Amino acid sequence: MKQRCLNKKSQAYALYGERGITVCNEWKNDYLSFKEWSILNGYSDKLTIDRINNNGNYEPENCRWTTWYIQNHNRRNSIKQTQE
Repeated sequence: MKQRCLNKKSQAYALYGERGITVCNEWKNDYLSFKEWSILNGYSDKLTIDRINNNGNYEPENCRWTTWYIQNHNRRNSIKQTQE
């Protein structure tokens, strides 16, 4: 999360940091704060962190722990199906 948003040498930086996506100061500067939020919000080794709004930052209000399946459907390039 921090690498792809803050490290210009990261392979994923163009998809995150270059787009203006960042990590909130609370998490960027205090791992224990991130760890506490994670535990209180369903962290599991089987889950991955997901931004609810793909254009939003990594911050408590915009993140959740979810499966890869759910996360793969919450992408900028996902085709949204609407009901007719």
